[in-house]
Amino acid sequence: MVECPPSRGGRCQDVLGGCCPIAKAARRTASVEPDGRPLLEGEAMRQGWEDVIKVYEQPELESPALVAAWPGVGNVALTAATYLSEELGAQEFAEIAPLSFFDLNGAFIERNVIQEPRLPQSKFYYWKSSPGKKDLVLFLGEAQPVAQNYELANKILEFSQKLGVTVVYTVAAALVPHLAEKPRVWAAATDSELLTGLESYGLVLKGNFYVAGMNGLLLAVAREKGMKGICLLGETPRYLGDMGNPMASQSVLQVLTRVLDVDIDMSRMEEMVRRAQREISEAIRESRRQYIDNFTVPLWERPSDEEKG
Repeated sequence: MVECPPSRGGRCQDVLGGCCPIAKAARRTASVEPDGRPLLEGEAMRQGWEDVIKVYEQPELESPALVAAWPGVGNVALTAATYLSEELGAQEFAEIAPLSFFDLNGAFIERNVIQEPRLPQSKFYYWKSSPGKKDLVLFLGEAQPVAQNYELANKILEFSQKLGVTVVYTVAAALVPHLAEKPRVWAAATDSELLTGLESYGLVLKGNFYVAGMNGLLLAVAREKGMKGICLLGETPRYLGDMGNPMASQSVLQVLTRVLDVDIDMSRMEEMVRRAQREISEAIRESRRQYIDNFTVPLWERPSDEEKG
């Protein structure tokens, strides 16, 4: 509910209906049409994908699938997709113009020196398989967009469709209470028939849950466009936060490469897993030590403010 101009009197009872300029402004803020569909009035939505995506090369691809990833909890998605791209030797061929989707709100520091402003990069790569097999398009987003997420998803998919993509894969984190040595992989798809074809991979089907961020939204928009989509989620504890969880990325990659019928060297990933396990174990030991120390410090060594309490 918003305040209408004095000439209208009282309050507007139809904020989303657009009965006055203020109501229209509220509708833009709400980002939905009166019927509940996403509002398409953003600058990026008025443009075609050609105005948002800079293309360096026009690859000729054979029935390509799209694999897209953005950062998230444990960096499960971006770690897996970046590793896949690097091991395949995928070639960069296009990127998103960032100004419509990102803003600058801080500074990067390298060796104590403040760097010039830099917007996050969002790039497309391609990989050509052997004849008779599907090629791949990979999209790697360095950061989650801060504006016009729906529009960005549309542009990525419109461009992908021009390349011949009909199936979209994303990766995400499945949040669980505890860290597992071998995380399981959950699955969700744009229709139940796709899930039937994944039964042999030992995936977990949880029923009802939510995939936050672009790793989920992209597939929702893919379904809206009549495209097929699958999300593979590696189990990771919420408490890891920004700390990487390559164990989950490894589990997802082992499934994704089988689904895509591609073969990559996993030795670097295995080393990443071993290193992360050591770091996480050390972090857990340190947390336990600090927790115990908090209850075992002698009274005469405690700060004066604690003594008064």
